[in-house]
Amino acid sequence: MKKIDLHIHTVQSTSDRNFIFHLESLKEYVKKLEIDCIAITNHNLFDKRQFEQICQELDIKIFPGIEIDLEGGHLLLISENENLDDFAQKCQKVKDLIPTKDDSISYDQLTEIFLDLKNYLLIPHYDKKPNIKPDTLQKLGDNIFAGEVTSLRKFKTCIKEADKLTPVIFSDCRFIENMTSYPTKQTFIDVEENTLNAIKGCLYDKAKVFLSKEEGNDFFQATDDGIMLSTGLNVIVGGRSSGKTYTLDKICENFDNVKYLRQFSLLQNDKENFKKLVTTRHSLITENYLKEFKDVVLDVNDIDIKTNESSLEKYLVSLKKYATESDSLDTFSKCRLYNETKFALDSLNNIRKLISATETLLETNEYKTIVNKHITDDILKALIVDLIKKHNELYHSNLKKEWTNGLIESVKEKLRFRSTTTSIEEVDFSQIQLEKIKVQKFKNLVKKVQTEKIIDSKEIRGFKVLAKTKKYTGASQLKTKSKSKLSFSEAFNNYDNPYQFLISLQNIGIEETEYYKYFVAIDYRTLNKHGYEVSGGERSEFNLLHEISDALKHDLLLIDEPESSFDNIFLKNEVNELIKQISTEIPVIVVTHNSTIGASINPNHLVFTQKLVDAGNVKYEVFFGHPTSKTLKSVDGKIIKNLDVLLNCLEAGAEAYNQRNTVSYEILKD
Repeated sequence: MKKIDLHIHTVQSTSDRNFIFHLESLKEYVKKLEIDCIAITNHNLFDKRQFEQICQELDIKIFPGIEIDLEGGHLLLISENENLDDFAQKCQKVKDLIPTKDDSISYDQLTEIFLDLKNYLLIPHYDKKPNIKPDTLQKLGDNIFAGEVTSLRKFKTCIKEADKLTPVIFSDCRFIENMTSYPTKQTFIDVEENTLNAIKGCLYDKAKVFLSKEEGNDFFQATDDGIMLSTGLNVIVGGRSSGKTYTLDKICENFDNVKYLRQFSLLQNDKENFKKLVTTRHSLITENYLKEFKDVVLDVNDIDIKTNESSLEKYLVSLKKYATESDSLDTFSKCRLYNETKFALDSLNNIRKLISATETLLETNEYKTIVNKHITDDILKALIVDLIKKHNELYHSNLKKEWTNGLIESVKEKLRFRSTTTSIEEVDFSQIQLEKIKVQKFKNLVKKVQTEKIIDSKEIRGFKVLAKTKKYTGASQLKTKSKSKLSFSEAFNNYDNPYQFLISLQNIGIEETEYYKYFVAIDYRTLNKHGYEVSGGERSEFNLLHEISDALKHDLLLIDEPESSFDNIFLKNEVNELIKQISTEIPVIVVTHNSTIGASINPNHLVFTQKLVDAGNVKYEVFFGHPTSKTLKSVDGKIIKNLDVLLNCLEAGAEAYNQRNTVSYEILKD
């Protein structure tokens, strides 16, 4: 079994944040994490001289590689450690073609540079941004059999699903001076020798790729000092100030996209603050519900009824005056262009939206299977070509109209300058009528939007969150909504007249993108299982359950003493069950000193921490193992009895446990 990391950066490129490579940090990383094989894969470049220096300093197999910007995604291309001059020359061609971070090469350019791709190990960003697009993957064909992912969750998903590439997880690390910790993102492969062909052969077979050396894909290394955790449910126990939270913090620092529920962070008994919190949590519901309404408000915001009425008045006045002068028209006013109207331009907004929507359908990865079930990529490509052609046709037509309108206006100005006859004011009747209709429909729409109705209902373990629309009842509510010192008294006087209310909001000085929020309030109510508003204690319970439920948006869930301020029945019936459910999808680590969670939850893995003070220096020892094992073991091989750990941490010791069991409880039995 070999531990490999084939994604390491040692040179800053145009695609990197600033960093200065430190060789000693890389050496320490390889030693501390016991890495068997690495690859140097800098962005769009290969530094031969530095690579040779690294090879001299490290006593492990090192492959030369490059991370290439390929058609909008990233591709690791790794070579055998042979003929470095040739590899360096090819990588230089890549560098020349990608001068900035926004550039990339095509598949054809890739094959033109590297010729036979079968000579290399190719690993694309698969479930990792910026990922290689499906079209590019298709071009690469059989040369791709492994893909880089970012999390344990994605790794396990790819391992299980037959149509997914073999997943690999690497550090993607930049090694700098004074690093205090090192990443634990590596992959184990069942291979005897560290050759490129051997590794390639291994990656063809998912059964030979693992997250851990001895425990397969059920365990992973959580910290650089060797703490192993289950990919399911883990419980951390220990005495007060024994390093439980310290260990949790260290795990958190080592991973991305972590949901961390810190001790006491969810206690919420204040009604108003709780309501604000619920509203904030569900702000996306508000945004989605009012999305189309927001667009309407922005559209109506551009309408100026007063200006339109003024334009009509000016038109009528000029028309009447022109009519009275019709018998005395001079040579200039008799020209047809004197009162000629301009060509109306075609709007390109809708066709641009269609093009963008088609691009989204074509480029989506997450729902590609569903999209292609109903419509193929070839049809989508043909559609987008036709749409672009039509867009360009309309665009060029508008250019011609604009040029013609400019010419008409130029001629009209010269004629009017020479003429003594009144000219008829220009007015776009169709536009004015259209805007009048829009305003009327806007009024009707606002009344419907303001009608009280439930727009969303969500249940979480017996609790229910209802989202309901309602009208604002006073200027103070608008002021609270704005979170400003602005006065809304005058504006609210026009609240029942939507268009006038919109004008009032304009006058106040609010950002136009925020106007839509002031027309309708969305009220969130959190109800208990009996249908009543939650009490103080129930608010905290709901907070805990909501945050745990929300964890599936993340790749790792950490919980620090969830038992704080909660009763054991709630913990056992609701929290434990939910945590167990979540742990089937992502790794969960729970710190506790409560037997209801620590023992009754039946974790997959148990971790025990204790503090040691040696000559004034504080050190935390960590033991771990299966919950049913008689002993727990530390990284350095120390052993401790599991029974003693559980009794001391969860039951206040054996004596207290026996006393409660044989004395306190026995006398209460019938």
